[in-house]
Amino acid sequence: MTDQTTVPDQLTFGQRLRTATDAFGPLCAGIDPHRALVESWGLTYDVDGLTRFTETCVEAFAGHVGVVKPQSAFFEVFGSRGIAVLERAIVALREAGTLVILDAKRGDIGSTMAAYAEAYLGKDAVAPADALTASPYLGFEALRPALDLAAQTGRGVFVLGLTSNPEGRTVQHATLRDVSVAESMVAGAAADNADARSQGDLGSVGLVVGATVGSAVQELGLDLAGCNGPLLAPGVGAQGGTSEDLRRVFGDALPNVLPSSSREVLSAGPDPARLREQAVRTSEHLADLLR
Repeated sequence: MTDQTTVPDQLTFGQRLRTATDAFGPLCAGIDPHRALVESWGLTYDVDGLTRFTETCVEAFAGHVGVVKPQSAFFEVFGSRGIAVLERAIVALREAGTLVILDAKRGDIGSTMAAYAEAYLGKDAVAPADALTASPYLGFEALRPALDLAAQTGRGVFVLGLTSNPEGRTVQHATLRDVSVAESMVAGAAADNADARSQGDLGSVGLVVGATVGSAVQELGLDLAGCNGPLLAPGVGAQGGTSEDLRRVFGDALPNVLPSSSREVLSAGPDPARLREQAVRTSEHLADLLR
């Protein structure tokens, strides 16, 4: 279980996330500056184009969307200059009161995992996000340095639980002593969120669960509601996830779902006003789907 020692009077990530989605709706807007999208905005696929793309997203989303999720890989591809663009975006979004989930899917063991945790979640990090996605396939407890540090700094971790890519089944559906790997991830998150549950709060250890995984949650017997953490749900909107999909996948856990949409929102660019309008419409639509 996570070390729950935190700074006095500090809100947890789960509490801040609930406040943000209550105020702005459930949308987690992606910032995914891949080549095709950047060029569709009439921008060059280089650091200048990346900068303009990202600054437009920040202008559109900051203070108007509750949660934003930049995909780190699309910045890393440009080396240190791309990472600098990402850092500036994280700082600007957070200064405007918008929560940032950095989609970097880090995962390792020991001192290396501790270093990743310090880089993205530590109090002395250059541009810390509010939460980090993490890959647990060296074992859930291998993420302990990040889980503990996130609890201490009021941040969150989203652990890959059940992804929609076909290859994911070979790992996530595998069983040991009749318990699937996915089920062990849900159980790990639930244990770390137990204290928050006892206080009536949303936990700060979330899971990434694809909105288009079909009947896999039922087949594996996953108790997503019992996890008591936010459920980051890629696959809604342009990727085909419907209201029926959401109800079938998440069931009683629907109130904790944070649908992630990138292409559907970003297709409205490059005008920041249109981008903002699309984000607001998408969030309102997602709120209806989750009712």
